[in-house]
Amino acid sequence: MIDQSKFPLLREKLYSAVICDILDELGVRNGAMYHHIRPLTPDMVTVGRAFTMLATDVYEIPEEPYKLELEAVDSVKSGEVIVATTNGSVSSGFWGELLSTAAVGRGACGAIIDGLTRDSKRIIKMGFPVFVRGMSPYDSKGRTDVIAYQVPIVCGGVLVRPGDLVFADYDGIVVVPKEIEDEVIDRAMQKVSGENKVREELLAGVSAREVFASKRQIQPTLASYPTLGDNPLQKIL
Repeated sequence: MIDQSKFPLLREKLYSAVICDILDELGVRNGAMYHHIRPLTPDMVTVGRAFTMLATDVYEIPEEPYKLELEAVDSVKSGEVIVATTNGSVSSGFWGELLSTAAVGRGACGAIIDGLTRDSKRIIKMGFPVFVRGMSPYDSKGRTDVIAYQVPIVCGGVLVRPGDLVFADYDGIVVVPKEIEDEVIDRAMQKVSGENKVREELLAGVSAREVFASKRQIQPTLASYPTLGDNPLQKIL
């Protein structure tokens, strides 16, 4: 598994598209979340281990509002990215400034919410990377409640398990199953290095067809890497 100390390097060198390309090569073709989950600003990037939350609509104010949500945030560890689904609910601003502040205090790297947030300008001012479907001024109390955390969830159409590697930038949010993350990241770094060379050649005026033909010839094949078998998901699911 990738050590947390390497996360800043991944954030600097990699991007969601190249990680998706590697997942495609390994047969994992559904690793990117739906496009409607967007960063609050274009420059927001986050990478870390998934800390999952499962929330749903509620129709009365509970005896202990926010109980599991606060318990969950208090359980976040350094290097984790909060990944939450509201099961499609847009009834409230599930996320907000105070939760972002608490997450920062716990060492979280960001938050990815398949739902809405409020206090968006204050979060932007904090510089904490938050990816959401939109905004709402409504409080979640009596509208949306966390029912479990650190369990497998489907967020943005992708299965996310606690500890999976998450990478998010302006183009999208990619989930890398922890069983194959070493291979994925190693190959992604190699691909970025190769693409830098391609970029230089294109800028120098070399024809696109010539450059990409050369790129195909030198690109490592899947057979040249250790694999998990015919289907990479066999050891994941």
